[in-house]
Amino acid sequence: MNRKYRIDTAENRQFLKEMREQLLAFGRRFPSPGGSSWYLGDDGTPWISLNRETWITSRMAHVYSIGFMLASGIVSREICGGLADDALRGLRGELHDTKNGGWYAGLTQDGQIVPNKQCYAHAFVILAACSGLLAGREGAEELLEEALRTFDRFFWNEKEGLCRDTWDTEFCVLDDYRGLNANMHTVEAFLAVADSVGKEEYRARAGRIIDQVIGWAGENDWRIPEHFTSGWKADLECNKDIPDDRFKPYGATPGHGIEWARLITQWALSTYKGAGMEEKSRMSVRKSGEGIKNICAETKERGEENETSVKEVCAGVKEAVTGMMETAGDKNSKSDAENREADAGESTAKQKEISVKAAQYIEAAEQLYNRAVSDAWNADGAPGIVYTTDWEGNPVIHDRMHWTLAEAINTSAVLYRVTGKEKYAGDYAEFMKYLDEKVLDPVNGSWYHQLDRNNHLLNTVWPGKSDLYHAFQATLIPYHDVDVSIAAAVKRDFIFQIGV
Repeated sequence: MNRKYRIDTAENRQFLKEMREQLLAFGRRFPSPGGSSWYLGDDGTPWISLNRETWITSRMAHVYSIGFMLASGIVSREICGGLADDALRGLRGELHDTKNGGWYAGLTQDGQIVPNKQCYAHAFVILAACSGLLAGREGAEELLEEALRTFDRFFWNEKEGLCRDTWDTEFCVLDDYRGLNANMHTVEAFLAVADSVGKEEYRARAGRIIDQVIGWAGENDWRIPEHFTSGWKADLECNKDIPDDRFKPYGATPGHGIEWARLITQWALSTYKGAGMEEKSRMSVRKSGEGIKNICAETKERGEENETSVKEVCAGVKEAVTGMMETAGDKNSKSDAENREADAGESTAKQKEISVKAAQYIEAAEQLYNRAVSDAWNADGAPGIVYTTDWEGNPVIHDRMHWTLAEAINTSAVLYRVTGKEKYAGDYAEFMKYLDEKVLDPVNGSWYHQLDRNNHLLNTVWPGKSDLYHAFQATLIPYHDVDVSIAAAVKRDFIFQIGV
């Protein structure tokens, strides 16, 4: 296998770095005059006839906020910061509903409102605001405060521990549909809130969602039901007549099983802090005026030959997953003995308990990932991950969507870091090879967003290259700590670089 496909090689790091810089260059033309994001075409040209969506604008704010915190490359920090500001201006301005609150789904070419208020879009507004705040962008803190107020009032259901999906524009009529796609991105957003401003109640909420998703998946052979009634009864036949729906496809969506696996892992390791990591090695970046507080200085990006790796950070979880809890306890006791003031045995027992709790979630994450990859990768004799399967694991929509590959890259890397299992490193290399050979567009840049079963370009569901979010994150997550949201992880490295 080519070294540039293998995790933890200098060649793979360089491959991802070059790809990341090219993606930032590709997306530069996204801002409309009002700041909302144009939908980008095959070569990055704005398709101005399409709606300017809130979720795309939020993703662009998130990406370019992170871009600002990265080392300068093809696109400078200053340009990335300006592009992030443009998207945040769109969210604070023309996409914001000043009359009814919240954010429109989007705007049409002639500036008309796209009706409805979507949980999915509002979750991305929260993510954008968190990333903008970490990057120090003007107005991001106020945007986050308002987004959380709106979300808490209209979308979060405290009794159910899950999110409502869609309201009308006036927030008067709630749709009966409930879905896990919006809840998944809510978990992502809630973890970002906890990591960026220290509101741990949102991490706890993410855990409540996760517990229910694991329950549903475990009862369904680890294929996650996506669609539900207002009473949270799974609707397994939803959209059987339009199985390739962009946001509500029929059947199981393996890419979501893979994505949930990563988010579950992140939540478990950040929640059960003792699971192979000391409290001091968790990163928490918080903004107070101009200052930065609580920045962990223990772990920087690792070199190939000199690596205090995430695998070591997660050693306790690794031992728990493989059932070697006694060994893990002994190791923890010996390594920290000189720093303990009291009963080492009691501390070790507590460490075991925490590691076991985290390990239960890691096991669930592995089940989700392995079921999805088993069902969907090379399922029809050609490389790639099929879009959907039926409830027996048979492909329904054979198309390959770029975001499923991005999430497979992320999650295989994360599970390798946490478990140390070579299977995941092998998967990562296979996904990288497929990306390089089939999905990267060598002429126009970025990733092809949709390919058919023979890996030929297709545009029935995702024409063009709408945004950068999934592809961009796949160039970062494999080499950042697994227990923290990606913008916060990049922020820490940015602080190291500038010497604050």
